[in-house]
Amino acid sequence: MFGQTASGSAALSPSGARVFRYEVVGLRQNEETDKMGFPIRRSGSTFITVPYNRMNEEMQRITRMGGKIVSITPVVAS
Repeated sequence: MFGQTASGSAALSPSGARVFRYEVVGLRQNEETDKMGFPIRRSGSTFITVPYNRMNEEMQRITRMGGKIVSITPVVAS
């Protein structure tokens, strides 16, 4: 999930080319985060980059991990 970009046929559609960055606070260590192989801090912000077509799934995953989305901003290609 971290730093992913859209590719393939989804990237060719207008929605597939859009990428957003979530600012998340309050992630905690649990069974879901244990699968990641590294500890999660309870404090501070984490930034997660998500393609448009995966926004809903990522929001649900963040909620399961105990996080709160503080902001969502579009990532503009330079």
